[in-house]
Amino acid sequence: QEQLVESGGGLVQAGGSLRLSCAASRRIFSGNTMAWYRQVSGKQRELVAIITGGGNERRYADSVKGRFSISRDIYRNTLYLEMNNLKPEDTGVYYCTLPKFDYWGRGTQVTVSS
Repeated sequence: QEQLVESGGGLVQAGGSLRLSCAASRRIFSGNTMAWYRQVSGKQRELVAIITGGGNERRYADSVKGRFSISRDIYRNTLYLEMNNLKPEDTGVYYCTLPKFDYWGRGTQVTVSS
């Protein structure tokens, strides 16, 4: 399985910001839809944001609309999730995924304190 490596998680106060990154190999990154999911303790993994291969279509969970932004850098083969105005309910493990091949990263922990 190809590697997806997330980074950028951490501890932040409510109202703060974080930017998550997901590095992938060019072979799998180019032209493929990619997404961010998160898993909150005791709940099912949920889709946070998704972006098409060309980057021209993006969708978000209702709970993060207006606060999170997904993007991709085709030169760095990296997926990003910019998270602003973070809330305690955003706390969880965030995963980068490539749905076409069902590839998942190991996740990065985001903790938002109130």
